[in-house]
Amino acid sequence: MSEIDALQTTLAAEHAAVFVLGTLGGRTSRSAMPELYAAISGAYSAHRSRRDQLTGQLAAAGVDPAAAEAAYDVPSGLERADRIARVALETERACAATYAWLVANSVDETRRWAIGALNETAVRELAFRGTPEMFPGAGEHADR
Repeated sequence: MSEIDALQTTLAAEHAAVFVLGTLGGRTSRSAMPELYAAISGAYSAHRSRRDQLTGQLAAAGVDPAAAEAAYDVPSGLERADRIARVALETERACAATYAWLVANSVDETRRWAIGALNETAVRELAFRGTPEMFPGAGEHADR
């Protein structure tokens, strides 16, 4: 797989994360659940920024960036804060796995960028009651 293909795959994952986190943000309230609202708002902004960076990288390479889908699957049962936090955590974990995969499939500046994105995503997991992992995004090594 080429680095461009890896970037396209990562961009597709960011499109999905932005959609899901935007939906979750619409299910939270700044006054009723301020911590969760702030965590989701922060995650949404971070993923939008990463999506825009990936789009710019691909365009600068002379490649048409992968387009977002019209809609993405969003789990049901988003009436309770604990369920919203669980879906946000699952979204961050999926992004961590994608960034770990990008690290493995890139070199030089792209790899450094992917490592930074992976680290930030792993830290954001903690806001959604995730647990620290020695190797974020690498499920088979998470308990070591």
